[in-house]
Amino acid sequence: MACARLAALRSVLLRSIGASPRKIIWPATSRPHPALGFSSAPRLVENSSSMAAAGTEVSCGLLAGRHDAYDGIILDPESIPQSPATFTEALQVSMAAWRGAGVKGVWMRLPPTHAHCIGHAVDAGFEFHHAEKEYVMLTCWLPRDVPSPLPPNASHQVGVGAFVVNEKREVLVVQERLGPLRGKGVWKLPTGLVIAGEDITEAAEREVGEETGIKAKFDAVLAMRQAHGVAFGKSDMFFLMALKPEPGQEKVSFQAAELECAAWMPLDDYVALPTHTPLNLRLMNSCLAYLDGSYRGLWARRVQSGFKATQDLLMFGEQSLSGGRDEDAWLGLVK
Repeated sequence: MACARLAALRSVLLRSIGASPRKIIWPATSRPHPALGFSSAPRLVENSSSMAAAGTEVSCGLLAGRHDAYDGIILDPESIPQSPATFTEALQVSMAAWRGAGVKGVWMRLPPTHAHCIGHAVDAGFEFHHAEKEYVMLTCWLPRDVPSPLPPNASHQVGVGAFVVNEKREVLVVQERLGPLRGKGVWKLPTGLVIAGEDITEAAEREVGEETGIKAKFDAVLAMRQAHGVAFGKSDMFFLMALKPEPGQEKVSFQAAELECAAWMPLDDYVALPTHTPLNLRLMNSCLAYLDGSYRGLWARRVQSGFKATQDLLMFGEQSLSGGRDEDAWLGLVK
């Protein structure tokens, strides 16, 4: 069986590089590669007459990677050559071999040091997926007779807002120095974007601390809002949360780089402001209902998902805790 697979892959590779007289040399210790059924990739070398003339051999191994759960390959960035010519040849040989082995989707992560390879990958059939400061991600769907089901880039950015009221029934509010409300003198609740890997509850606590210097702890999710076409065509998910200030948190020190001002404002004065939009008024209704005890909002607890060692953040209504079960024992939830 191993010999048959070697022969089949050899045939595919030879077809991919044309009819020029090359030969494939396999290491003597070849074992199944994690991406193609072989642990060691073949080396393509020029024929003996060419090697004699040049004095060296030309090596072009398959790009290394690992299988994903969908019959695809996630390439190892360390295996990608920096030389455009070597990269192009290795990619051509690899794609032919992957198609012959039934590989479907290929994910290629290129760091800034390989930015010059992006155009060559696009010419070979790769498409842009997303980019971060550290890399560009490209994908290629290899089957020619099946539409690509590869997932698109993230569709949403996630934002949070914080409703923080002290014992004097004053609400924490800010005025923005930057953004769409710049220079308009509009008072609003502290808001901000969630950082990758951060729980929305943690994001709300962080934003309040950064913008106002007030330490406050999450208590409930009061409302969620979804909008489309917000940032570079992406959708936006916004979570409004109730936070309780820690004892002694009275002095406000606002973030001058982003804010014009921050203050504790009597709640009735804030509600009566003429600058509230219909959406803001509906959100404020949830805040007031929470404050008078007629609305609890959503709890948030971390729970073991069962698919990985870490815990996920679960948000759920109060009725989920009914049935005489202890809150923290419900489905293994932990604080």
